[in-house]
Amino acid sequence: MEIFGGFMVMLSILGFFLAVLWFILPFVVFAMKGKLDRACELLETVDQRLAAIDRRLNPPGNACTDTAPPADKPEGTPSGVPEATAEE
Repeated sequence: MEIFGGFMVMLSILGFFLAVLWFILPFVVFAMKGKLDRACELLETVDQRLAAIDRRLNPPGNACTDTAPPADKPEGTPSGVPEATAEE
């Protein structure tokens, strides 16, 4: 019967720690929710500020002319790649 006494002591210690966690957990969740809401607000303001900067730098009527149109086929073979021969 000695084994059951030690087992009950271990279970009561585990139960005590679980009860403490059970009481503390809601406060942790609500604290995290507040911080998450604040981070979401900050992210939205940063996004709005970046959009305003983008609109200021690239007006709608001004098309970018420094970009090259995409090519249909690449010219030549990439460097380092040997040409295919009839033997292969």
